[in-house]
Amino acid sequence: MTAFFPRLPPAERFDRLLAATVARQASDLHLAIGRPPILRQHGVLAPLAEPDWDAQTMSGLLDGLLAAGQRHDLDARGSVDLGHTGGGGERFRINVFRALGQPALVARHLPARFASLAELRLPESLRELAGLNSGMVLVTGITGSGKSTTLATLINEINERTPAHILTIEDPVEFVHRPKQALISHRELHTDVPDFAGAVKSALREDPDVILVGELRDTETMRAALTAAETGHLVFSTLHTADAAGAIERFVGAFSGAEQGVVRHRLSLVLKAVIAQQLLPVLGAAGRVAVVEVLRVTPAVANLIASGRSAQIYSAIESGREIGMQTFDQALAGHARDRLIAADEARRLARDPANFDRLLRAGRSGGDGGAAA
Repeated sequence: MTAFFPRLPPAERFDRLLAATVARQASDLHLAIGRPPILRQHGVLAPLAEPDWDAQTMSGLLDGLLAAGQRHDLDARGSVDLGHTGGGGERFRINVFRALGQPALVARHLPARFASLAELRLPESLRELAGLNSGMVLVTGITGSGKSTTLATLINEINERTPAHILTIEDPVEFVHRPKQALISHRELHTDVPDFAGAVKSALREDPDVILVGELRDTETMRAALTAAETGHLVFSTLHTADAAGAIERFVGAFSGAEQGVVRHRLSLVLKAVIAQQLLPVLGAAGRVAVVEVLRVTPAVANLIASGRSAQIYSAIESGREIGMQTFDQALAGHARDRLIAADEARRLARDPANFDRLLRAGRSGGDGGAAA
């Protein structure tokens, strides 16, 4: 890529790099000492024809970027997250970390506009989750799978149509929601609250209808989120697992063996849905598309959760198409049929390639093979 601009003061150079990130529709900007800036565009890393980022420039940037508490966290833990607004008003989530003793950072662009479910090619059945009055909805996937974007879309759905108090607890605040029908309260770790668990407990005294917990990082946060869902609130949060059944086992497994039976029962009563997703490159075009597994917790699924039979959940999802469920392979087949992703790539990623082929053939012949609508 060609150079954008000559050397500038660190903050101004960084601001222009952020603007370039937006202009080139990149998802991430990587900065490390001794390397030129690197963008991730549609999943692919692309270096800029820029001078290497040196130690003096990085130090000057971090002096202006980090507050005293954030600098302390970087020194103590080796990394720190923060939200940042660029000169053009665009929001970024920044992670500053140490690698071989040297600071580096990654800035992820957070789109200012909330995309609709249709624009994200997410199942239309997810819209029902924004109409729930209480319970828990988990969005799960690996880092960079679009969990935050999916959550932001669901929160925006509520904001557009429901006069509710929505309270978000994030590290950092990523998407800033402006009040529409709802009252919005954004709380950021280290700036407004010390930790997720304490913030969720405090939230119960702040008259929320909907609570977004950025991540269920530890047992105490999970315990607090479970209590919030049990006491009539609608709780959204995320986990890092590949599928819906894995999310349930991760949640339960965070508790001691003596507690797990009770936690399974409690979770079975409040869990409403699990959305597991992965982003894949769009065939022949820029951008990526989400492949989404959707679990809705029916009485039968709740019984599987309570009795520890998570291995049978996949079969329940397969047979739940009429109520908006879909497996990862069903979603893959739907996208391959619509030529959003290459069939060979989809087959390679399928949980069960033979079943994927059957779904793809069924879809092309007008059967039940595509993504849930």
